[in-house]
Amino acid sequence: MKAPSLRGKRILIAKPGLDGHDVGAKVIALALRDAGAEVIYTGLRKTPEFIARVAVDEDVDAVGLSLLSGSHNELVSETIKALAALDGADIIVFVGGTIPAEDHAVLTGAGVRGVFTADMRIEHVVETIAQELAT
Repeated sequence: MKAPSLRGKRILIAKPGLDGHDVGAKVIALALRDAGAEVIYTGLRKTPEFIARVAVDEDVDAVGLSLLSGSHNELVSETIKALAALDGADIIVFVGGTIPAEDHAVLTGAGVRGVFTADMRIEHVVETIAQELAT
C-alpha cells in the first residue's frame, strides 16, 4: 500500500492549556513531515486564541491539538471559536491525546474531523488526516 502524501499541505500542531507533555505531539509532527507536510509546532501551553492567530497567519490547512490534561472539550471548543472569529472556520481541526471514548462524539459534534488516541497506529493517523485534507 502506498503511503499517503501530504505534500503541499501546511499543518499546525499545538499544545493548548497547561499540559507540559509534548512527546506525542512531536511524534505526530514528525510523521506528518515525513508524509510531506510542512509542519509548524507552537510549543507548550498556548492559548486557543494564540493557536488560532498562528493558524490563520500561517495559512495552514489543518490544526492538530494535542491534549492530555482532561480539558479537551473546553479547549477544543475555544480553539474552534477563535478560528471562526479570525475567518479560519475552513481550517480542519483534529485532536490527539488522552481522550475518553465518550467524548469523541462531543468533539466531532463541535467540528473536529479526527480524534486520535495513543492506542492508534501512527500510519492510521496520517492516512486519516491525508484523506480529510484531500476532500
